[in-house]
Amino acid sequence: MVFYIFLLNSLLLLLTLINFLTIRRPLSPSKFNHSILVLLPVRNEESNIERILAELENQIGVSKYKVLVINDNSEDRTRELVLKSISERISLFDAPMPPTGWIGKVNALESGLNSTAPADVVISIDADVHFEKDAIARAVTTLIDSNLDFISPYPRQIAISWTERLTQPLLQWSWMSTLLLRGAEKIPLTSTVVCNGQFLVMKGESLNAIGGFQSVSHQVLDDIELGRSFVRNGYRGTVIDGSSIASTRMYSNFAEVRAGYGKSLNKAFGSKIGSIFAALFIALTGIIPLLYSLNGNLIAIAALAAIIGSRFASSAASSGRLRDSFLHPASSLLFIYLLYFSWINRGKTQWKGRTV
Repeated sequence: MVFYIFLLNSLLLLLTLINFLTIRRPLSPSKFNHSILVLLPVRNEESNIERILAELENQIGVSKYKVLVINDNSEDRTRELVLKSISERISLFDAPMPPTGWIGKVNALESGLNSTAPADVVISIDADVHFEKDAIARAVTTLIDSNLDFISPYPRQIAISWTERLTQPLLQWSWMSTLLLRGAEKIPLTSTVVCNGQFLVMKGESLNAIGGFQSVSHQVLDDIELGRSFVRNGYRGTVIDGSSIASTRMYSNFAEVRAGYGKSLNKAFGSKIGSIFAALFIALTGIIPLLYSLNGNLIAIAALAAIIGSRFASSAASSGRLRDSFLHPASSLLFIYLLYFSWINRGKTQWKGRTV
């Protein structure tokens, strides 16, 4: 068994190295005449809102550029702070309460999109993402020059606490090590879609053609499902390395990590059987090699080195903390726990004051 795990981990390392060399990265900004609409849904974001609006207001290299802040029934000072930042570029829209079954963020995005004039490029972002001053211009340039219908610039994931350092790098590693990204771009399949709603850039006409955000109204993993909706309708897109233009710290402690993964991880693999296979895959590739390595098994040590190498290459591709790659077995164990927690608490997890 150990030999086959070594072969599997070697394959994961090879895929990660290929993706490291070939993943699309943001292009230098060029002149374009496309209209741009940035949709920023916010709910109880008073700690982030002034900073994010200042970053969006001061974007360079864009002309026909509007930011629509969509207040998703915030219960703190978010709306009050947005009103202080209204400008020629920035406007505010108050989203209605989500209809029964709708995800709050998706309802906010769909309501905001329908409230304003169509745009050539529609960008969906989260308030906890930091943007470099040319982030929007570079992202739009990449979308246009690549002739794609959507791109997902994956922000650099800032991880400070031990829980974050164990979990957050797994997000990027999971697709860097299991998909051939350029191949998935050329031959799009719903099963190989990688899409991150923290920073999602779309052609307006393509988004309208798939029915806007309504097609994912009930989906907790709305970003991935939106990407799949694009692909099902014959459109193409891909994830790109966005670490040079955007960064985010999603969670700050274990409680937030558990709540964040608890609301969605049980949806990530389609079913309980899919989740069991995912847990077995993580255990076989990340935990079993370590256990066999303790007995001095050289093949197990090689398998462990290969999986750590894949984490190392994934982290290097996104300016992550390289030394945390050696924690992969512990990351694997924590992931299995979070997957279990998500399943036993499905339909109970609270996120931003709502049960999801």
